[in-house]
Amino acid sequence: MADRRVPALRWEERPEGPAVVLLDQRRLPGEEVELVCADVPALVDAVRTLAVRGAPVLGLSGAYGVALAAARGADVADAAGQLAGARPTAVNLAYGVRRAEAAYRAAVDGGGAVPAAAALAEAEALHAEDAEASRRMAAHGHALLERLCPAGGLRLLTHCNTGSLVSGGEGTALAVAVSVHRAGRLRRLWVDETRPLLQGARLTAYEAAREGMAYRVLADNAAGSLFAAGEVDAVLIGADRIAADGSVANKVGSYPLAVLARHHGVPFVVVAPVTTVDAATESGAGIVVEHRPGHEVTRFPVSGGAAVAPAGAGAYNPAFDVTPPELVSAIVTEAGVVSPVGREGIAELCSPSRTGTSRTGNGMMNA
Repeated sequence: MADRRVPALRWEERPEGPAVVLLDQRRLPGEEVELVCADVPALVDAVRTLAVRGAPVLGLSGAYGVALAAARGADVADAAGQLAGARPTAVNLAYGVRRAEAAYRAAVDGGGAVPAAAALAEAEALHAEDAEASRRMAAHGHALLERLCPAGGLRLLTHCNTGSLVSGGEGTALAVAVSVHRAGRLRRLWVDETRPLLQGARLTAYEAAREGMAYRVLADNAAGSLFAAGEVDAVLIGADRIAADGSVANKVGSYPLAVLARHHGVPFVVVAPVTTVDAATESGAGIVVEHRPGHEVTRFPVSGGAAVAPAGAGAYNPAFDVTPPELVSAIVTEAGVVSPVGREGIAELCSPSRTGTSRTGNGMMNA
């Protein structure tokens, strides 16, 4: 099968110096335009303005950003601080920064490698790990759905965007849906539009169309009627941060889906790499939720940003919400599936003895 993925991010050696090249997600689905970030301020701006977004690829952005600073002779510590603070809720961003910066510092301190080369090598290693993690998550999530819904075509509801645009591989939650599709078991992919920036309608539908999936876009507030009609077999979402108790921060609108899923007896499944787990955050109450500019709500994000509210209207615009663990049926990672979701399973997932295969016991289950 031909690879239909469009790389969200890549490193490029250019005559004028290295750069991080992004597929500008603000321009999708109308245009596939590359954005060349030749320095860290440009990359930080791309992160903040959502030219690049999604937890795993933000981790890659952070790592490649440190490598870019090192290669360009910039202050690496300052660059690392700018990158890590660009979006506070997405834990993967700071994780990628820390990994590349640690490799750089080890080389500076006499590790035998050229510091800039060491940072780049670490970013490339993280990129490869993310692609492998995506493959494993797809396999574990697919196997879980086969057990939960053993008969008939699956009708899956997803929120925001979790495909190859957010990953070094095929994504997180959408990678599971793609695996189900390729196995011939996907009856319908329901795509929440995901207001206010329409990451579902613009990006997930774009990826689903490229894959040839049977999908339909719906307004976020239409999801309840889908559940009531019995048209949803499982909900699949990603995560930007998972606390030690299993609370999940994801794109705003995820929590209402979890409530609807619980009321209607539908599995609510979170798919995210282990790096998204932040064991230092004890519970959902400790997750800092990013609030974004009000104009994202009061002006439509396409068609030239036409106003949809009166001039001067205020807006409430959290980028994320937090779903408590009791509403999450399972968390799928590259290391296996946590179910039931709680502190014990999360702790085992993050233990030093963790392997790349699914395990049983203490809240972990075979995928």
